[in-house]
Amino acid sequence: MKRIILTGGGTAGHVTPNIALIPALRTAGYDIHYIGSYEGMEKTLIGDYSIPYHGIATGKLRRYFSLKNFTDPFRVIKGFREAKKIIKELKPSIVFSKGGFVSVPVVWAAKKNHVPVIIHESDMTPGLANKLSFSAAKKICCNFPETEKILPPDKAVLTGSPIRAELMLGDADKAEKICNFEDNDKPVVMVVGGSLGAASVNDMIRKILPRLTEKFNVLHLCGRGKLDESLVGTKGYFQMEYAKDEMKDLFAFSEIVVSRAGANAICEILALHKPNLLIPLPASASRGDQLLNAESFRKQGFSLVLDEDKDLTEDSLYESICDLYERREEFRKVMLKSEQTNAVSVVMKLIEENSLD
Repeated sequence: MKRIILTGGGTAGHVTPNIALIPALRTAGYDIHYIGSYEGMEKTLIGDYSIPYHGIATGKLRRYFSLKNFTDPFRVIKGFREAKKIIKELKPSIVFSKGGFVSVPVVWAAKKNHVPVIIHESDMTPGLANKLSFSAAKKICCNFPETEKILPPDKAVLTGSPIRAELMLGDADKAEKICNFEDNDKPVVMVVGGSLGAASVNDMIRKILPRLTEKFNVLHLCGRGKLDESLVGTKGYFQMEYAKDEMKDLFAFSEIVVSRAGANAICEILALHKPNLLIPLPASASRGDQLLNAESFRKQGFSLVLDEDKDLTEDSLYESICDLYERREEFRKVMLKSEQTNAVSVVMKLIEENSLD
């Protein structure tokens, strides 16, 4: 039997592309196992899919001073030993890694056991965990043309990010009932700040609501604990903390999208051909990867972009949303031509080509 080990964790972005591959892997006849940290969010996310889950020790490798730098290397070594034992017992045909620090000992344990590894890098510039794993990989998948150019040429493959098939099956009528807007003739703009929400974007959207709701219905996914009770009942405005199963329907209902620029989020937007305005997380609050992701999408003609530190004002946000809506067909046509929207098929082909069996 063909067997694959999936690994990756620490954030949802290191897990959801693995989840997107599960239906295709099952159709192809793979016995699927997952290696993650003992109690990381990946364990919870994978728990819904009836896949054997194997926990290992993990530690973060930091490039800054922390007392944990003295203890975490021992956790990584322990994780490597545990992963090596699991791989030796399971004898997988291949390992697919989505990154995060839990994946490093798994990738190197696979190499030690002569099991081929495929890695997926979401962001424009590779994170440290994936960098540490690249030399052990047969192939390295990526989301951006710019990333492909800086990876080893014999390993790099531009795939885009695997997207859950159910996202393509949204029912706009279901979302219409959820939102219950009074005037359904207005186009819907969906605002997404990520699972934790984006406080600055939330604030700015709410400040321009009187102007926005003259032209649009606003569907606002604002993040856990970030509902504004004073705006409940505002005509043309519906807010939710987050969406799970409803997300596909909300996408289908929306004409345009305002979003942060996390790699997996924008790849979903691209796959759904949704005209979008990206407001990337600023460098002051991140390693700057979202700024690079957004700039790539702007250059490729997929997105409008507002820099939060330099350009984001009430007027610029309102005008950009209006501009995006007026030019929506222009953006949609460019996205329809993209070769980065069939990632599941491309990644599956790589898995089949590189599996031991």
